[in-house]
Amino acid sequence: MYQWLFMAFIALTGTTLAGSVKIIKQGEEALVETLGRYDGKKLEPGLNFVIPFLDQIACQQTIREQVLEIPPQNCITRDNVSISVDAVVYWRVINLEKSYYKVQNLKAAMVNLVLTQIRSEMGKLELNQTFTARTEVNEMLLRELDIATAPWGVKVTRVELRDIVPSKTVQGAMELQMSAERKKQAAILTSEGEREAVVNSARGEAEAQIIEAEARQRAAILEAEAQQKQQVLKAQGTAAAMDILSKKLNTAPSSAQALQFLLAQNYLDMGIKIGSSNSSKIMFMDPRTIPATLDGIGSIITEESNGELSKLA
Repeated sequence: MYQWLFMAFIALTGTTLAGSVKIIKQGEEALVETLGRYDGKKLEPGLNFVIPFLDQIACQQTIREQVLEIPPQNCITRDNVSISVDAVVYWRVINLEKSYYKVQNLKAAMVNLVLTQIRSEMGKLELNQTFTARTEVNEMLLRELDIATAPWGVKVTRVELRDIVPSKTVQGAMELQMSAERKKQAAILTSEGEREAVVNSARGEAEAQIIEAEARQRAAILEAEAQQKQQVLKAQGTAAAMDILSKKLNTAPSSAQALQFLLAQNYLDMGIKIGSSNSSKIMFMDPRTIPATLDGIGSIITEESNGELSKLA
């Protein structure tokens, strides 16, 4: 009988000792109540001891960051458009006592709080703004939720709106609007392209005309310079010829008769050229007057030559 009592004592002692040892995992905390009352005793990660039958673990929860998924919620925008919005919230417990004793169901309270804030923020925006102001809405929700959950010992670290889905009627209207906008943009781009083509064509024609005008001007300048050089060379040749004639007339008196012969020949050649030209005229000349005419021309040239020679002398 004593053996049975001893064995029962050993078993009871072992059970008591086993119940007094509590192992808390890393990233978790536990609250201990003594006779149903919390006196601030908290179990940290690792090996911990409690008083059997007196102490009881009331709450054991992770203090790591958690993800709270918010189900789709129907909202009404400022321009009375119905949309469906869902979100995801990242949060963690920073005060386990408050999260357990200040609110009965923490996650349910947070879900309802987030849904209320989403409806409030969506009601301040028009439909188009809900798509472009997503970052601003996320920051606003984060700030409001962080303030609202602070009494519960919760820190909200991030809020992200995932999907903003308008109703099917609104989606159809938006697709029609987007199609019209694309057609409008295509028409604008086409007209701008045509305008650029016309402008480029006109600019090209103007530049071509300018280049052609510059070329004609350059050609006229070159032609004028060539004529000027030709006249200069002709004048220089005439001057050289007059110089040679004056020298010959001074040294050889018979050279005057040779000069008269050359002039008569040139006179006859001139008549032949006039007769062969398209605009030629009929000239009546008495052959008997040719010697007299040549003598007259010769006397004139002789006088001019003597005058030139006197000027040169």
